[in-house]
Amino acid sequence: TLLFYAVFSMGMGSQQAKIGHTPFLSFVIPGLIVMSMAQSAFMNTAASLILSKIQENIVDVLMSPLGPTELTIGYAIGGVVRGLLVGALSYGVLTLLTPLPLLHPLIALFFAVMGTLMLSLIGLLTGIWGDKFDHLGSVMNFIIMPATFLSGTFFSLDSLPESWHFVCTMNPFFYLIDGFRYSFTGTADSFLWGGMAMLVIVNIVLFTLSYWLFAHGTFLKK
Repeated sequence: TLLFYAVFSMGMGSQQAKIGHTPFLSFVIPGLIVMSMAQSAFMNTAASLILSKIQENIVDVLMSPLGPTELTIGYAIGGVVRGLLVGALSYGVLTLLTPLPLLHPLIALFFAVMGTLMLSLIGLLTGIWGDKFDHLGSVMNFIIMPATFLSGTFFSLDSLPESWHFVCTMNPFFYLIDGFRYSFTGTADSFLWGGMAMLVIVNIVLFTLSYWLFAHGTFLKK
């Protein structure tokens, strides 16, 4: 995260570029924090399950007196906690370099929790499906990273051609980053409540799918 910040800070030099009425670095920082939270939450659940498969101790998890609901919640909460801790640390370090007041803490908390939960559940699905770290890497490199980079982390929706607006607004990561940024800057490219609703719906779908896979032992019982 600091490396991204350093690249943009040195690249801009003394230019006081702005996106709308927001200085560029203040615009970028919330996106960098979300990226760090998302990657941490995803890796926590995905790596935990894949490592259990590689070490062949996944049977200990499946034979424990826990139902699919408890297993899904347990793994998901682990990813959320790790993501929130990394996000808080990233915010603390970055604000030492560029002060960025938190205008709407409850909104920031909502998007942080919903975002880390979404990535934690995606990591859970990846861990259930994958058998080796190459599978984890493929999802991270070809799905998670492109989705975060193309979701407004470094640019505003208004800077895109009209034909790309629809594509961007179909990406849940866009609403995650846009809503989280709103809690710092007070401006958003999308309808805030609509983004909240989309994240809740996506998490319900991901949780249901994870529960179903645990309940049926798909990709787990061989």
